[in-house]
Amino acid sequence: MTISNAVLSALRCPKCGAAVSFDGRSLFCTGARRHCYDAAASGYINLAPEHRAGGDSREAVRARSAFLGRGYYADAADAIASLAEKYLADRANPILVDAGCGEGYYTNRLAECGTVCGFDLSRAAVEAGAKAARRRGIDAFYAVAGLYNLPLFEESADLVLNHFAPCAEEEFSRVLRKDGVLIVGAAGETHLLGLKRVLYDTPVLNAPRADLPCSMRLLEKRRVQKTVRIEGSADIAALFAMTPYYYRTSEADRAKLAALDVLETEIDVELLVYGRQNGKDDR
Repeated sequence: MTISNAVLSALRCPKCGAAVSFDGRSLFCTGARRHCYDAAASGYINLAPEHRAGGDSREAVRARSAFLGRGYYADAADAIASLAEKYLADRANPILVDAGCGEGYYTNRLAECGTVCGFDLSRAAVEAGAKAARRRGIDAFYAVAGLYNLPLFEESADLVLNHFAPCAEEEFSRVLRKDGVLIVGAAGETHLLGLKRVLYDTPVLNAPRADLPCSMRLLEKRRVQKTVRIEGSADIAALFAMTPYYYRTSEADRAKLAALDVLETEIDVELLVYGRQNGKDDR
């Protein structure tokens, strides 16, 4: 495993906040206690070793990886990359952070736009992202870490992506440069409505995200909408397993979905771009 100098200069010890160095096998901080974090053979580092296994399960990660690998969300990935290219166009080797990176589908795409770091509390997800990057020859840094305690110095990132994960606005503001941008991904009102029509007698439209930034300045909104045809029970099951409906649907309603060989449903993703500054002088 290798870690670029750009990533090393941005990383800080999650325990004491000191700078870090890497010897090819372990990450060491330069603080008095020399905290050490070993690299896993699969190419990631656990920077939250005291945190019990959490986040998405290995089964959920496999389901999402399988489904996303079919390209159903390719338009959303293209839109995110397009926004990153737009806002980072004048920057040399920008640092991009995927906060809540999951299995790395969007993280590895962002590697085309600069130096990218993916953080998630799910070890299974981070491992999947690191393995996928290695297979494809992508230079991406992956670590287990919480969104509310990112192992990064203040003003070290040019862009933070927060796609379908909790929005830790204060922490994102801390790690973003003054001219940095935050991209928040949210479900549009019709997202997966076709799926919900099968599962529920009275499906409802999605409500807007309740945790959108309050003190940051909204720069742009972009919406990705299309209808996809999902063929095969395996892909339909994979989609269902990666949604919150999986955990709150009755066996009778699950059976309706399991009986399908084809599902048509809406993909409706809202991308909101925020600037760290709120329009007032930074004082």
